[in-house]
Amino acid sequence: MKIGIIRERKNPPDKRVVLTPKACKAVVERFPKSQIIVEPSPIRAFSDAEYQAEGIRVAQEMEQCDVLLGVKEVPIDALIPNKNYFFFSHTIKKQPYNKKLLQAILAKNIELYDHEVITNPNEQRLVAFGRYAGIVGAYNGLRAYGLKYGAYQLPKAEELPDQPALIDALKRVPMPPIKIVLTGRGRVGNGAREMLDGMGLRRVNVQDYLGEKFNEPVYCQIDAGEYNKRKDGVRGNKADFFAHPEAYKSNFLRFAKVTDLYIAGHFYGQGAPYLFTREDARHPDFKIRVVADISCDIDGPVASTIRPSTIADPIYGYDPKTEAETDFRQADAIAVMAVDNLPCELPRDASQGFGEAFVKNVVPAFFNGDQDGVLLRARMTRNGELTKRYAYLSDYIAN
Repeated sequence: MKIGIIRERKNPPDKRVVLTPKACKAVVERFPKSQIIVEPSPIRAFSDAEYQAEGIRVAQEMEQCDVLLGVKEVPIDALIPNKNYFFFSHTIKKQPYNKKLLQAILAKNIELYDHEVITNPNEQRLVAFGRYAGIVGAYNGLRAYGLKYGAYQLPKAEELPDQPALIDALKRVPMPPIKIVLTGRGRVGNGAREMLDGMGLRRVNVQDYLGEKFNEPVYCQIDAGEYNKRKDGVRGNKADFFAHPEAYKSNFLRFAKVTDLYIAGHFYGQGAPYLFTREDARHPDFKIRVVADISCDIDGPVASTIRPSTIADPIYGYDPKTEAETDFRQADAIAVMAVDNLPCELPRDASQGFGEAFVKNVVPAFFNGDQDGVLLRARMTRNGELTKRYAYLSDYIAN
């Protein structure tokens, strides 16, 4: 089997890759029937020479490959007909901006496997960049706090080589005795926690966070059961919340009253209550003035996130009174960091982690007849049609 690593062509440029040079070497050593060809790229975080140093062929020969691996959406004019592609298509939620892409994939008889739906039998994702979004998002949030208050200066994450360098930079700044609340305990939330722990911040429980004052910076990591409560007053739990989100309302304001920096690393499910609304943000007791919204749901559960920001310009201000954008340095403004492609700022680390998961969980299915159904669950199109699992997209591509 010939596996091709395609060049990323979407703008803005993405330096990440599915398989690093060492990951490619691991594949060909473990699976003797495999061959990997890397399409030349001037922007990839790993140079062509690094692949060649591991004995991997670099050539313009993607048409000869059986499987093509990429990260972001492939532009329609770059799609090679009758091939098997793996990339994030951003179509499974019927995103309108990629409808023509999915239509073209069907017209070109391409088998599409979306990274986002590569799962185990329990529907848990097997490959993701979420941890690295959390790592960079936490760093960017702490950087935003320093810029808003003039407390310290940190370089942009993209200017540093890896996670240890980010942590080292954070350790060097004089962190004031602020309170940080972090939502989520999944890949994203725990990636953010790695940074807070790495810089030596003290973690405190909910009771102490809400009721105590500290002379050092502290953080509290909370999950859905701690920032939501049942409307009927009955004691709820996490399982009940996910099964019946409509029965709950937000209990986040109690955290907002004592928090300086909020890092949003949770997953927001349809029908769940918003963490805080625009009305909440105007409450006289609402203290949060810096938000690092890693989840980045626009006009959604974090009311101050009114648009995504960019790596080039990562912070904007939200005025709770006017509900409009403003200078984030204004005293009453909430500084919002809502970059929606955070792992791109740490492309080598992110690619390494993603590649390890892909080699472990996906590549074996190419050679064992897909005995665990990994490919079956992720296959969105086949023979010019949507597969049964993704037939719900039929109306999306109908016209």
